[in-house]
Amino acid sequence: MRLVLHVWRQKGARAAGQFVRYEANDLSPDMSLLEMLDVVNETIIGRAEEPIAFDHDCREGICGTCGFVVNGKAHGPLQGTTACQVYLRHFKDGEELWLEPWRAKAFPPIKDLVVDRSALDRIIASGGFISVNTGGAPDGNAIPVDKESSDRAMDAAACIQCGACVAACPNASAALFVGAKIAHLGRLPQGQPERARRALQMVMTARDEGFGHCTSAGECEAVCPKNIPIDVIARTNKDYLGARLHRMTAEAGPRPVRPGTPKR
Repeated sequence: MRLVLHVWRQKGARAAGQFVRYEANDLSPDMSLLEMLDVVNETIIGRAEEPIAFDHDCREGICGTCGFVVNGKAHGPLQGTTACQVYLRHFKDGEELWLEPWRAKAFPPIKDLVVDRSALDRIIASGGFISVNTGGAPDGNAIPVDKESSDRAMDAAACIQCGACVAACPNASAALFVGAKIAHLGRLPQGQPERARRALQMVMTARDEGFGHCTSAGECEAVCPKNIPIDVIARTNKDYLGARLHRMTAEAGPRPVRPGTPKR
């Protein structure tokens, strides 16, 4: 199998980048996109050139490390699939593939197909957790959780923090990612005490990191490898607006009583 690749090459964050053409020959249809890049890199190294840099780890669609744009679509042509799980049999022999990194202000480039996604980690650090006392593990049945809440929380927890939603969004918004984390914890009893603070802090941190606003384009849901539903964003908006209103009310203090107003 033969493919023609146009790969974005960029030596550093401040260096100019460009697409470089490579011909990949003798490929197996059972290779993944990452395995194809491994083969291409062997050829490039054999010519004493710098290999293509790309993120990867488990290569099983679990860790969220891999990720780049293939022919204009995050992770490639398959829905609900990471780049490492896209196999060459889904492309035609002799087809041209254009590979480029996630492009967003909050994801500064590092090298070639690698970008800095640490902004997502900082969003998690701002509130994507529950606070518990240290010590022995509590009884698993101490706090009952209804089936619907458990299922919905698990669906949201499937997010692997790959950043495809940001890359696909025309506004480079992280709303689906933030919503998944907020819905994951906010649907469980253990997440209720910090629910308001969590939403407020995570949304504000996402804004400060340079992510855009959600305008309900729906591109994030279309490319999410774990099929996170877009309704988690609605839950985020509800929690955030409620928390903000509560804070504004608390800061304003009690309303002054007008003279002559009867007491209730």
